[in-house]
Amino acid sequence: MAQLEHFTNSMDSVDTVVSRMRALDRALPERDGLAVFNRVYLTVTEAIDRRLDAGHFPDAEAAITLDVLFAERYLRVAEGGRTPACWRPLLQFRRHPGVRPLQFALSGINAHIGHDLALALVDTCRTLGCEPADLEDEFEHVGDVLVSLEERIREELMPGPDLLQIADPLTHLLGSWSLERAREATWSAARALWALRGLPDLAEEFGHRLDAAVGLPGRMLLTPLPECG
Repeated sequence: MAQLEHFTNSMDSVDTVVSRMRALDRALPERDGLAVFNRVYLTVTEAIDRRLDAGHFPDAEAAITLDVLFAERYLRVAEGGRTPACWRPLLQFRRHPGVRPLQFALSGINAHIGHDLALALVDTCRTLGCEPADLEDEFEHVGDVLVSLEERIREELMPGPDLLQIADPLTHLLGSWSLERAREATWSAARALWALRGLPDLAEEFGHRLDAAVGLPGRMLLTPLPECG
């Protein structure tokens, strides 16, 4: 009965997560860097929820719990809570005129996948009393949705009329980051954090180092590019 109640509450929380993202979308200026990422993440979350409704996840309760705990880490930042180091570059550069929308989107994805997802996987294991290996299918399904959307995101946010002027520096910059590599590193980080759960000091140190390491490529992705003219 307690497990069913937890599942129902999680279902309600998915709706709440989507509502909070939509509220942010209405409140943030359209060109704000955080707003750019929020629109991307809202699209991803809605796509995941459609897959949940269609029964594409082997363990719906685990997928919903991971989805909610994952989103909660971003929403705390977006709504003014404590900001991990990996999110600070995006918040610092969010109004810079030389940073393109695609750069904002990928910097946010880098922070959320590289740092938040690893911690959310550990949070989910604690919540459900399971091991990371028990969530591998859910992790892969979430990753598959992200991969399917990444190409579309790049196409939609790639500059248009000014493409020839900035394509070389932009494509060079964005080619330095890979969603697939980020996913692989996140899975390894989550397993390491879970293995260190009985050693809280080491786990905390590892978490801080992960945060800082993920923040570095996020800052590089936000390198301002020349104004078009």
